[in-house]
Amino acid sequence: MESERASACRLLFCLLIAAAVLRPGLGWYTVNSAYGDTIIMPCRLDVPQNLMFGKWKYEKPDGSPVFIAFRSSTKKSVQYDDVPEYKDRLSLSENYTLSISNARISDEKRFVCMLVTEDNVFEAPTIVKVFKQPSKPEIVSKALFLETEQLKKLGDCISEDSYPDGNITWYRNGKVLHPLEGAVVIIFKKEMDPVTQLYTMTSTLEYKTSKADIQMPFTCSVTYYGPSGQKTVYSDQAVFDIYYPTEQVTIQVLPPKNAIKEGDNITLKCLGNGNPPPEEFLFYLPGQPEGIRSSNTYTLTDVRRNATGDYKCSLIDKKSMIASTTITVHYLDLSLNPSGEVTRQIGDALPVSCTISASRNATVVWMKDNIRLRSSPSFSSLHYQDAGNYVCETALQEVEGLKKRESLTLIVEGKPQIKMTKKTDPSGLSKTIICHVEGFPKPAIQWTITGSGSVINQTEESPYINGRYYSKIIISPEENVTLTCTAENQLERTVNSLNVSANENREKVNDQAKLIVGIVVGLLLAALVAGVVYWLYMKKSKTASKHVNKDLGNIEENKKLEENNHKTEA
Repeated sequence: MESERASACRLLFCLLIAAAVLRPGLGWYTVNSAYGDTIIMPCRLDVPQNLMFGKWKYEKPDGSPVFIAFRSSTKKSVQYDDVPEYKDRLSLSENYTLSISNARISDEKRFVCMLVTEDNVFEAPTIVKVFKQPSKPEIVSKALFLETEQLKKLGDCISEDSYPDGNITWYRNGKVLHPLEGAVVIIFKKEMDPVTQLYTMTSTLEYKTSKADIQMPFTCSVTYYGPSGQKTVYSDQAVFDIYYPTEQVTIQVLPPKNAIKEGDNITLKCLGNGNPPPEEFLFYLPGQPEGIRSSNTYTLTDVRRNATGDYKCSLIDKKSMIASTTITVHYLDLSLNPSGEVTRQIGDALPVSCTISASRNATVVWMKDNIRLRSSPSFSSLHYQDAGNYVCETALQEVEGLKKRESLTLIVEGKPQIKMTKKTDPSGLSKTIICHVEGFPKPAIQWTITGSGSVINQTEESPYINGRYYSKIIISPEENVTLTCTAENQLERTVNSLNVSANENREKVNDQAKLIVGIVVGLLLAALVAGVVYWLYMKKSKTASKHVNKDLGNIEENKKLEENNHKTEA
């Protein structure tokens, strides 16, 4: 009986299925899912009261059904059909919602929910769409450089693992590049992985560049469809090295200086404005028609004034493209006449000249013993104070470090010249004798007393300034003497004498002594007379004082008697 009932049920189910296929159902319903997510498909049918069971199926491309899940309304049990691609991926809920985990591209099918009663079959179809976001586009196989006016492959823009396939767009500085014959060529291709069914898109850009593309960024993007609609992902920017020919040549002088002087080293540097810049040039020196082949620099060492002139450089393969510069090598010559150590005699004339030869106007400064002079020295008659160290210094203010100087050490010699003077002290007791000496080298002074030949060592000397100084002695002669002053240097020995008289001094001293003695004797006699007078006076004063005392005593006695009488009467 049970087997017959089961056979009858299966026959009924098949008839109902056939009827359902022939009978139109609900409209189309689409479920969008991201690759790898879980696909959730509601049944979209109201569960009837007399429901026997529910089933899910999908349809093959030829329309034949493949059942994948079954759920009984009475036993509440779920059975999954043995379909390899959905093993362990299906889940059927009590409300007959079907979930498929780990969505794949192959899950893009027409699924149908079927609810079966004893007398009817209800169906609700669902279309599943699976989307896979492609990888971020990347510019690969980039050109190492681009050359102007040449159509050259710039690179490939590639985006992988997309479903469905996307579209690639190129940009220059943010603006879309469209194909342009002879200037922009875009080649697009896509490939599908037979296992994953994911697409890889590749777009190749060939581009004719110009100098306007220097530092310009190039990017690409992929536009694709996802569960929520169309989206676009952009690549990182790529900047390309643009090669272009040299259009201009320039020449520089290194190191850069305001002015070049003799003895400097000069480096000429030639530059071309192309990319890459030229590595070799021809350098043309003044007076040399043939160029010297060198790298982009050429050095001249220890240049002289004859190196002044025009310097040029050009491309090796294009000599007409040339650049030039003018170099002036500054110089400064100084000639001092006479110079070094010069010795002249006092009173001589000495012409001095400092001659300057320079590439520009130079300043001249004279110094004497490190003190600046207001004008250049001129000696028509030399004096001792003219001696010293003279320096003539010149410089070019515009040229750093260009200075010259010469020195003259002037020595003014002279034989000793002597002049003697004397001065008497106001008291008349001493005399100051001064020996004024002039000469160079410094003369040595010696004092002697003529006749005795005695040397006087107790002298006082002044400082030696400008070839002059003096020696001074102070004497009080008791008799007439002759003093001799001797001045001697390497040139000559000079002697001068001066008579010093002692008569006036001695008479004055005797007169003063007599006067003093007379004063002293007079004072002694006056003191003696005063003593005798005083003695006589004192003797006479004592006798008189006795008589006076006696009279005074009698008067006192009379006064006392009168007082006693008055008292008695009373």
